[in-house]
Amino acid sequence: MSRSATGLVLQARDGARFRFDPGALCLEFLTTGGPGPLSRFEALHGPRELAGWLALSRLGLDPGEIRAGPEDAAAGRRLRDALWHLARAVIGDASLPAGDLAEVNRAAAHPALVPRIAPDGTRAWAPPVTGAQALSSIARDAVELLTGPDAGRIRECGAGDCPLVFVDLSRSGRRRWCSMERCGNRHKVRALRARRDRTEEEHP
Repeated sequence: MSRSATGLVLQARDGARFRFDPGALCLEFLTTGGPGPLSRFEALHGPRELAGWLALSRLGLDPGEIRAGPEDAAAGRRLRDALWHLARAVIGDASLPAGDLAEVNRAAAHPALVPRIAPDGTRAWAPPVTGAQALSSIARDAVELLTGPDAGRIRECGAGDCPLVFVDLSRSGRRRWCSMERCGNRHKVRALRARRDRTEEEHP
């Protein structure tokens, strides 16, 4: 499981932008849309969109080095939807759906990205990169997370209107929000207004 504290800049429905770090590559992938009501956020329409997301993700791939086709985008959507189902099962302490496990295992069975050291000393990936390789790395990250010690730390944002999922890697294990600058701040504002309203009721 990747522990790089990178995160993505997301845009909420009201236009506000905020940084979201779910703590794992596989959970980061969930920001591309999902099954059911989450389909309205669909971002993986084709190989170009898949390559674009891989560049923005913590993988930091060069879009020009990615070889992907429509079948890779379709496989990405299937993998992502399976990851949503599995994450929700873990959060709800339910059995992991067999079909979704099979989807993740199928993606993980492909060769993964090959790491290398770039001239500047940073981590890079050996080109060319195929869509199947990238999806395999995401699936393998999910296998590591779901079978490792942090599986019990997968959380859903505490805001009732936010579906984002993250793995709580905080030392206290008490992370509640997808982002303090988004949902955490909204909670603070609501709590402040509620206290102010109570004060006005008690001291008209």
